[in-house]
This record gives sequence, C-alpha cells and structure tokens, in this order.
Amino acid sequence: QVQLVESGGGLVQAGGSLRLSCAASGSIFSSDVMGWYRQAPGKQRELVALSTSSSRSNYADSVKGRFTISRDNTKNTVYLQMNSLKPEDIAVYYCNVRRLFLAAVNDYWGQGTQVTVSS
Repeated sequence: QVQLVESGGGLVQAGGSLRLSCAASGSIFSSDVMGWYRQAPGKQRELVALSTSSSRSNYADSVKGRFTISRDNTKNTVYLQMNSLKPEDIAVYYCNVRRLFLAAVNDYWGQGTQVTVSS
C-alpha cells in the first residue's frame, strides 16, 4: 500500500508560482509512474503531468512550458513546479502513483490540494 499526502497548494496571483509536493508513505519504485492530475469545479479530473519509469515527462498541452514535474525516489516524493499560473489553473490537484504488479495495475491517490489563482 502507498499513502500519498500532497502539500504546497494555496492562493497566488496570476503570473505567480507554486510548488506542490507529494510524499509517499511507502517506497516508490523507479518503475512506478507518478503523476499530477487536477479537477476544476464542474469538470472531470484531467492529467497535468506524468513522470514515467524511464524518467520521461509528459505534460498536458495547457501546462507545457509552465509546469515541471520531478521526482526523488530516495525521498519517495514527487513535485510539481508551477510557474506563470493562470486563473484557468484553478483546481484541486491530486498526486497519483501507478504501479504495475503481477500484471495488475494499482492506482494510489492523494487527498488533493487546492490551487487558486487570482486575476
């Protein structure tokens, strides 16, 4: 089992920056896919960024060039650096760990952290 706790959300002015952190209670394996998702009011949860087992990063088009995902497996932590924030980035941000084990996919989610951007 993996338990995830996000932190770093808050209120920021448009153009500002925030850094989200997600700490895992259990060990994170290099083969785990770690990601950040977000859910705005009245909308479905959407992918923001992924860090794959091959150390590749993938981003939603809406955040490319502004957000950066990074991970530190030694600290069991994944980060999301968010720069040039816009009002449309307002959402609850969720950390996710996806683990493949014995041909089964296990998804673990954090409780979410609110990001609010004032215009």
